[in-house]
Amino acid sequence: MSRSPLVSRYRTALVTGAGAGLGRAFAEMLLGEGVEVWGTSRRPESLPAAVRFHAVGFDLSGGSDAAEALNAQVERESGGLDLLVHNAGYGVFGGLLDQPLPVWRAQLDEMLGVSLALDRAAFAAMVRRHRGGIVNVTSMAVEFPIPFLSGYNVAKAGLAALTESLMFEAREAGITVVDFRPGDYRTSFNQTMFATPPDTLSALARRVALRLDATLAAAPRPDRAARDLRRALARGRSGVVRSGSFFQTVLAPLGVRLAPLSLRRAVMARYFGIR
Repeated sequence: MSRSPLVSRYRTALVTGAGAGLGRAFAEMLLGEGVEVWGTSRRPESLPAAVRFHAVGFDLSGGSDAAEALNAQVERESGGLDLLVHNAGYGVFGGLLDQPLPVWRAQLDEMLGVSLALDRAAFAAMVRRHRGGIVNVTSMAVEFPIPFLSGYNVAKAGLAALTESLMFEAREAGITVVDFRPGDYRTSFNQTMFATPPDTLSALARRVALRLDATLAAAPRPDRAARDLRRALARGRSGVVRSGSFFQTVLAPLGVRLAPLSLRRAVMARYFGIR
């Protein structure tokens, strides 16, 4: 029996945020391909029990030191990490004035600063071996910022810029770097993004939140994103990969390129019920 093309290229993988949603789907896909997976969660008891799966507790709030320690642990236990899929992240819903500044700063530190530290640690080891792959899970919010998710939008845009920069640095090292941009998927993301009770938000914010709920309830399941990631990894090329519905991944980006900014803003406002 021939080996999976993925396990031929990636023997070991680290998937952050593997307890649920997209991260869990990514981990399960890699396990199905024969890859040995280290998966993280803030609650390691939520991680699956499976052959070739190693559950690791990891919290973005631990900062850069925790990210470097995580990479060192996986490097040691795996004998060398071949693939990093950095998926862990979260949103804080609300207007810019609804949360104190430390809340916004923490989200940027945890979702962008920690990502930089983890990418840097993994990249250094991959450069020494002259092989490997890094997938940073950003978001379609890079191209279509979501109202009332300012910190999330900024962090994901910054991570996309970091990934683009890393693509150039990785060329001569034989390392694949992918900016994986999911659109809406049916996960618990919208259920965990409220730092304050929804009923304390403005009427406009509550209307946008309801729109997000309806959109995610009708969105594809995470296994679709896992299939898209599998195809991207099998191609073995660096680049941007959009994943989600045909409208979000094909029609909407085409509109970004062709439509004036004023029209795009008007469409976004209508989409989210902003009058």
